[in-house]
Amino acid sequence: MTSEGLIQIDAGGHDFARARLPEWLRQSRTHFESVHLLKTQLRQRKLHTVCESARCPNLHECFHRGAATFMILGNLCTRGCGFCSVPKGSPAKKEFFLDSEEPQHVAEMAAEMNLRYVVITSVNRDDLADGGSHHFAETVRQVRAALPAARVEVLTPDFCGDLDAVARVLDAGPHVFNHNMETVQRLYRRVRPQASYRQSLEVLRFAKGFRSGTLTKSGLMVGLGESTEEVHALLRDVFEAGVDVATIGQYLQPTRRNLTVAEYVAPEQFEAYRQFGLSLGFKMVFSGPLVRSSYMADRVREQAAQAHA
Repeated sequence: MTSEGLIQIDAGGHDFARARLPEWLRQSRTHFESVHLLKTQLRQRKLHTVCESARCPNLHECFHRGAATFMILGNLCTRGCGFCSVPKGSPAKKEFFLDSEEPQHVAEMAAEMNLRYVVITSVNRDDLADGGSHHFAETVRQVRAALPAARVEVLTPDFCGDLDAVARVLDAGPHVFNHNMETVQRLYRRVRPQASYRQSLEVLRFAKGFRSGTLTKSGLMVGLGESTEEVHALLRDVFEAGVDVATIGQYLQPTRRNLTVAEYVAPEQFEAYRQFGLSLGFKMVFSGPLVRSSYMADRVREQAAQAHA
């Protein structure tokens, strides 16, 4: 479903012409003071957020309420996924150095923000032998030490299928383990050319088996050309892999270099996907046009726990 006309705005405030968004996808960008303040504090500690790098449409809302998803292991990714606007680069660049102080800085920033729920994700670091998993685990440990009462959610890469790396992050004690499937199996070569559908499922399956008490979560985007039947098949696969919570949101083209939107999915279809997921047995399905994997993550975890208390 598309609308006529053109606008000159993208999800991160960068201008380029594209089809006008439907009303249900328009998000207010009015909290400039809150956004500027949080960005300044992050830059002082040389920290990055996926909210900024991936040009999330919910950035103003989340920064205004003091929420952000920390993105560690730098701000350059070794992969070139078609949907993602996180900067890509060669590991030979000096910017690819690993900042040993980053875990401490994340913990300090989380404490300064007085966060009760901390979400940590990362770029892909296929140039590192461990995929960055030691650094990821150390960040979790530092945050837990600084904020012992807070809950910690990790959104990890696939670590090239290295399950020892997955175990390393889980051993650090996150309360929620998230790894996104992103799209249906047929579209993987176009959307995630350096990833594997089956490998990502195995990461999720392993995580649940390794730490059965840890809530597991996975997200997907729609609007890339998938069919309803393919979304249903993906949800079945994810549930069978032991995932507790699924998130489903609309893909929005972040820059002109990224994949174009094939369809703006109507809110009614998101509700239908939610109902289908619940019928499979998920503890929670958070489904809507502006839903993102770590959006309202604290409330998603709380509702999932309450639903099966």
